[in-house]
Amino acid sequence: MGKDIITLAIESSCDETSVAIMKNGREVLANEILSQIDIHKLYGGVVPEIASRHHLESINHVVEEALKKGNVTFEDIDFISATKGPGLVGALLIGVATAKAYALAMNKDLVGVHHIHGHICANYIEHKDLEPPFLALVISGGHTNLISVKSYTEYEVLGGTRDDAIGEAYDKVARVLGLGYPGGPKIDAIAKEGNPEAVHFKRVFLEKGSLDFSFSGIKTGVLNYINGERQKGNEIVVADIAASFQEAVLEVLVTKVINSAVELGEKKLVLAGGVAANSRLKELLEEKCKKNKIELYYPSLKLCTDNAAMIGCAAYYKYLEGKKDALDLDATAILEI
Repeated sequence: MGKDIITLAIESSCDETSVAIMKNGREVLANEILSQIDIHKLYGGVVPEIASRHHLESINHVVEEALKKGNVTFEDIDFISATKGPGLVGALLIGVATAKAYALAMNKDLVGVHHIHGHICANYIEHKDLEPPFLALVISGGHTNLISVKSYTEYEVLGGTRDDAIGEAYDKVARVLGLGYPGGPKIDAIAKEGNPEAVHFKRVFLEKGSLDFSFSGIKTGVLNYINGERQKGNEIVVADIAASFQEAVLEVLVTKVINSAVELGEKKLVLAGGVAANSRLKELLEEKCKKNKIELYYPSLKLCTDNAAMIGCAAYYKYLEGKKDALDLDATAILEI
């Protein structure tokens, strides 16, 4: 056995300021997350300028907390990593600039990480036996992607959303239903009390053979239904609408993903991203995966949401392949997977 590799990782792509200390990529020594949800709730969504300001105020404190929790010093750190994109560019810049400053000051290597690669890698932390290749479904507020993971650093996008990401659709429907932000957990919770067959919303599967997704039609269908019922003076049963919307969205998602896995001969399916925490989605996928003899993997709740441990894990595998970045590393709001 060689020397342990210790990573300091930073994640600041949206509204979580997170710093992790990782050992050999998969072992979490510390994973500090400072959430801004309570701040952005007031506005019904993330306000980029406010998010950036809070990252700036918090980042060095969170680094100190992570080092303390991980019981390490900067001398113990082998390299520093940060999310380079995609995300809110102002928020990303805080994380990237901090990583660069520490790398320069401490004479450490620097590794920039794609946020989505990080979400997929969260599963390596959770499931020590998991290795590529496999099929990954990445679902969050900004992404809905079906990805063929060929190796620890090689990814091929098979399909994506043509309009709203699934998390966006959840947020918009939750707002109209008066459930607040973030929409995903709110709808998931109240849907348990509703009838998923109360309202039929159109399922959009797109053209035959397509691995892309489209959720704006379902979202619009919900908005039109609510407006129509209000105009008629009918009572809006929020739990029923939430359950019916969720069932429509997840039926499309699960059907397409399982069909893809079967057609491609994939025996491992990995869930990643914030929406991977959805209880009904996991229930449906577990049922379908069991039927089709597909192994299903997903992270625990803390590793589903944005966190630096997943970034440190992704960075580790890049570092092993000698993929380091220079100090001109920049943050990028839109970045291909």
